[in-house]
Amino acid sequence: MELTQHAQGEIEIDSTEPALDDVLLTVDDLHVTFGGEKGVRAVRGVSYRVRRGETLGIVGESGSGKSVTSLAVMGLLPTSARIHGSVKFRGKELLGAKDKAMSAIRGKRIAMIFQDPMTSLDPVYKIGAQIAETLRTHNPGMSRSDVRKRCIELLDIVGIPNAVDRVDDFPHQFSGGMRQRVVIAIAMANDPDVIIADEPTTALDVTVQATVLEAIKAAQRETGAALVLITHDLGVIAGMADRVLVMYAGRAVEVGTVDDVFYRPRMPYTVGLLNSLPRMDVDEKTRLTPIVGSPPSLQSLPPGCPFGPRCPLHIAACDAAEPPLVEVDGHALHLAACIRSDELKGQDRYEAGQVFETTSEDAGLPTDYAGPPEADAEPAAAHEAQTGTEFAPPDRYHAPDAEPTAPPAQHFPPQDGDAP
Repeated sequence: MELTQHAQGEIEIDSTEPALDDVLLTVDDLHVTFGGEKGVRAVRGVSYRVRRGETLGIVGESGSGKSVTSLAVMGLLPTSARIHGSVKFRGKELLGAKDKAMSAIRGKRIAMIFQDPMTSLDPVYKIGAQIAETLRTHNPGMSRSDVRKRCIELLDIVGIPNAVDRVDDFPHQFSGGMRQRVVIAIAMANDPDVIIADEPTTALDVTVQATVLEAIKAAQRETGAALVLITHDLGVIAGMADRVLVMYAGRAVEVGTVDDVFYRPRMPYTVGLLNSLPRMDVDEKTRLTPIVGSPPSLQSLPPGCPFGPRCPLHIAACDAAEPPLVEVDGHALHLAACIRSDELKGQDRYEAGQVFETTSEDAGLPTDYAGPPEADAEPAAAHEAQTGTEFAPPDRYHAPDAEPTAPPAQHFPPQDGDAP
């Protein structure tokens, strides 16, 4: 049933009352649709729970519904979006609440780190003023000096050097990684119970990513918050998350602990994601294993399993109905949406990844391609070994069969003071 606004729209949450089993955020059968009856079904039945101090990683290709799910939780979707299901914070329903009631929750009890700090920060306001805004909004009794002290403290926690002076700088005076750390400081300003980080390391280089992730860990340690981490980077998930939710075509297709999903995947899509990454324990000439094809249109999904057209284990039965999430390996916390998940039982991700081998050969390369030549090989030897033809180095200075010519003389008009 589609949820509408509550009669009063108010949300009463007793912060002193412990949540049941420390579950802070519960998302149950969440659906989000844009457009009319035949619109885009961006999210289709997503469910998860996050406990205090826990990190849930959500991964999937672009367009799988990760960000839309988080925006629905925060109440930031446009009014044209049709939302079904339930989102509860400490047992209190959030869907259908009025914006005024949600504004008291956002930034105070549930905070969000957006993926683009350039659009999250106002370029005409100083960094300190933007952090102070969220402090004053939820703590109107704070004095000006206390607010400034807290701003400097937050910048110091997230690793901004010389925070006492940098608090008065503008966003354009910060690097991309430093701006992202400022956004993290804003999110943790009021010690929220839940932090949602939507691809916080996108477009950052590896060293900056490390500092940003360390800032997020510091924010979680400082607040004791539950963390929902949305990212494309499986390496980030491996190092940060306790549990993993893999999304495809708007729904969860595998859920489990990091060890379950990374070492015992039971959904072919998860296997493909893991095996499309470079491996450090094999010869450098080993090919990657990409997943062929593209994700389906959420406006016209294929019959049955939406991953079917790209799946190497696809059979006719896969098109009969979309498989539900079911327990695998007798583990209540490990769920997969695949009717052939038992065939992957007992295999690690590399063994299971062999199912993709027959459908993922690199276009344009012969099947016996041996990889690039050794770094120390002579150009002629490497060329002849791969092509069987004699190596002829190109002449970079003049065209073949042409005599080199001197550059044309340049004549400049005499200047005052030039010698005759």
